[in-house]
Amino acid sequence: MLKARDANSEAESGSTAESGSNRIQVKICGLTRVSEALACAELGAAAIGCVFYPPSPRFVSDEQARAICSALPEWVVPVGVFVDEDFDTVMRRVERCGIRMAQLHGRESPELAARLERAGVGVIKAVFINRDPRFDQVGQFPAARAFLAECAGGRLPGGNALAWDWSVARGITGNRPLVLAGGINAETVAEALSAARPDALDLSSGVEAAPGRKDLDKVARFLDRVSRCRPDYHPRGAFAPPVLGRGGPGGTAGHPERASSSGRRVMAPVHEGHILG
Repeated sequence: MLKARDANSEAESGSTAESGSNRIQVKICGLTRVSEALACAELGAAAIGCVFYPPSPRFVSDEQARAICSALPEWVVPVGVFVDEDFDTVMRRVERCGIRMAQLHGRESPELAARLERAGVGVIKAVFINRDPRFDQVGQFPAARAFLAECAGGRLPGGNALAWDWSVARGITGNRPLVLAGGINAETVAEALSAARPDALDLSSGVEAAPGRKDLDKVARFLDRVSRCRPDYHPRGAFAPPVLGRGGPGGTAGHPERASSSGRRVMAPVHEGHILG
């Protein structure tokens, strides 16, 4: 069960020393302006999402994305959202814009996810309750670093702010992080955490003033609400991409592919102290 407790009460009880392992990460997606991305970072977002899907009203050009990514503090992970793009297209955005993780939100192949991870780009694969790839297909993506679960609907590939039975997503990712999306806002977040027990949350329209424009008061209220929730499980970091040159899953040791033709380091770990809490 989720324990939603006031942070002041928790401090009085002496339990804050243990709360660091119970922090839920939050990604604010669909940013189009540097000032709003920076404000979200300052308010406590662990990751910022840039949408590279032209039909979306939140689509950003390479120039917009580069400006956003270059302005972020290093502990905030810039994530590129792609729909059915190929390896070269994703890598061009990594190199030009400074993207450190790729959220694959279409019907991409397991081979693409594996190739991106070998190149040092952490992959978050979207799976859906009501269309392919479905929740029971996560095993087909052994290279994915994390999975984003939501309900498909509307004219765009994502959740389109549709609420759904979050409990169906509980446990679907095994030992890999679960990112929950769809119908989540400050009023529903406690219920969503209790139902799905996710490691992270992804929010876009739930904190918008208009498509692509964030309502920073809503962002602040949402992040504050999440910070007051202390789940009785230990969330795993979803927005923690591999570091180039490090061996093992997602690293590049022994692999010919690289994330940047300039040789620059495009991956960095998320510092625990800046994970939302």
